[in-house]
Amino acid sequence: MINRAVLIGRLAKDPVLRKTQSGASVTSFTVACDRRSKQEGQPTADFINCVAWNKVADNVAGYMHKGSQIGVEGRIQTRSYDGKDGKKVFITEVLVESVQFLDTKSNTQQTETNWNQQEQSDELVIDPDDLPF
Repeated sequence: MINRAVLIGRLAKDPVLRKTQSGASVTSFTVACDRRSKQEGQPTADFINCVAWNKVADNVAGYMHKGSQIGVEGRIQTRSYDGKDGKKVFITEVLVESVQFLDTKSNTQQTETNWNQQEQSDELVIDPDDLPF
């Protein structure tokens, strides 16, 4: 039997890093994957919830942000719990085993520059191409 998931997409929001009581790192994030067949009136992407543990969790939280392109490999996991209203809540997510950071360094710098320009338009803007390194 096989349970493998391979995703390539972009982070829909910033990863959320938490620590368990025992000190283990766990990061939750959502990967937006474009659909190949796009039909009018239908969503054009799937938003897939992912969970990474330990070193993988630390790396994702430390180096990735909303909009970063990422490759994820893992397995699909389902679980359920009783919600506050007493109804059973079902969750399907990818339990991440490995990730690949797919943005190039220059692409990441350009994205960060664009976001910084949007957030702080009063600051002096330096073109990354003008830097000596």
